Amino acid sequence: MPAAVMASDINWDPALSKLITTLKESDNLSNDQEIDFLKALLESKELNALVNVHTKVAKVGRDERLAPVLSTSSQVLYEVLEQLSQRCHLNEDCKEAFHLLQDSHIQHLLLAHDAIAQKDFYPHLPEVPIEMDEDEETIKIVQLVKSNEPLTGAQSAEPIVGATIKTDEETGKIIIARIMHGGAADRSGLIHVGDEVIEVNGINVEGKTPGDVLTILQNSEGTITFKLVPADTKGAQRESKVRVRAHFDYNPDVDPYIPCKEAGLAFQRGDVLHIVAQDDAYWWQARKDHERSARAGLIPSRALQERRILHERTQREANDLDSKQNDDFDRELIATYEEVAKLYPRPGIYRPVVLIGAPGVGRNELRRRLIARDPEKFRSPVPYTTRPMRPGEVPGREYIFVARDKMEADIEAGKFVEHGEYKGHLYGTSAESVKSIVNAGCVCVLSPHYQAIKTLRTPQLKPFLIHIKPPELSVLKATRTEARAKSTFDEANARSFTDEEFEDMIKSAERIDFVYGHFFDVEIVNGELVNAFEQLVQHVQRLENEPLWAPSMWVQ
Repeated sequence: MPAAVMASDINWDPALSKLITTLKESDNLSNDQEIDFLKALLESKELNALVNVHTKVAKVGRDERLAPVLSTSSQVLYEVLEQLSQRCHLNEDCKEAFHLLQDSHIQHLLLAHDAIAQKDFYPHLPEVPIEMDEDEETIKIVQLVKSNEPLTGAQSAEPIVGATIKTDEETGKIIIARIMHGGAADRSGLIHVGDEVIEVNGINVEGKTPGDVLTILQNSEGTITFKLVPADTKGAQRESKVRVRAHFDYNPDVDPYIPCKEAGLAFQRGDVLHIVAQDDAYWWQARKDHERSARAGLIPSRALQERRILHERTQREANDLDSKQNDDFDRELIATYEEVAKLYPRPGIYRPVVLIGAPGVGRNELRRRLIARDPEKFRSPVPYTTRPMRPGEVPGREYIFVARDKMEADIEAGKFVEHGEYKGHLYGTSAESVKSIVNAGCVCVLSPHYQAIKTLRTPQLKPFLIHIKPPELSVLKATRTEARAKSTFDEANARSFTDEEFEDMIKSAERIDFVYGHFFDVEIVNGELVNAFEQLVQHVQRLENEPLWAPSMWVQ
């Protein structure tokens, strides 16, 4: 093909010009198609433009004035926010800085800055030792130091290198089934899911079972050498940033279905977990959020746990167990995990404090004491009612009196966070009353029926839910008798609690915990009232000054 003619009005890169000149001088040596193609490529305007851009970018990149001061500015931002959140009420400048740094545009700007500073745009090409002949498969040799991390097969488990293996159902070969985040295999970056294991410490594993391979590993000391055939796809594992609050207890030691008990992560309801991998449909990898340097462990995925709960519920319903005593509870929701994020306190805008508990447990007394501690700061909304006003009552002080048809219409429209009927009259608390207290810069304190959780727990209200629980039966009797507490089940409020009422109180608390326990931010056992109130005050102070975990949709 004919060579392209260089345009005289174009600023050609000196290196390209020299290459083109050299090629022209070699015309007498070769005139084959490859030389002609190369000349046409070097003389193209597009290539020259790309080289010029690269030269200018490289020149700017060498300017030390443009070097980043640090590459973790987004992490520093969160540390600064935590410090500012504790000082906003003392200084207006701190308050303004806090609001500016909370802006999503600022936060994403710093994330972009860190990605550039860390050169995250460069391709990651791990250096892997490769043995390859023209007619043979690519082989990589990986050496890992044996440690107390699991490498397991279907038959047994033994802490080795932080991976799991299995037999491929189609080929019968031993392959890497899972890489545990934070383990030795993951840290090396050289072993990937799907890699075929050929040899372990020079021993060919063809025809062997995962159990046989584990025996080899168990008998190995120090460095372990793997000979592997790389999988077709082996993208680097990227940790997700998802945090979830567990809504159930989990113990891998008693789970008959977990692939490797030693690789499992035990947790309790309420623990915040960092989900680092969700590529497996049934088993996620996670670590507890405060254990950032720990190796990740296996936990059941949301889909697997929902399937288990449905199966257990079906069996329970078939046996007709608990059907009567749980009729008043909402059992439609299957509680597994809830995605959470840190919710930072906003100066002058306080989250409602909601005290939930069994009838008679003392939540109303705790609410009364909290309001009495600082009536200008802590307030309760005035309830609505359809009953006639009594002598001495003032509209808007004891109650807001409304017509029944008006209140029924507002209840139907979802304007009440709780409502009920007593002696033929409606009573309730409106959502607007709660919002007005919050907008006034006060802390709204509520002690509603437990079923109000469903309407209160919204992104608009962002309540802080506290479960007020009774102590064990003997302590409950002793503390109430000593305080000469009067039964809340007696309209005249003239007698003490009966033993049956104490027992019902404990049963009711257990049922509330069973159905709604995963929604509570904290629990307070109301044994000694003075101690319970001190705990309540401490939790309210934390709420005002510290970022706390909350549903992620509340933060967005």
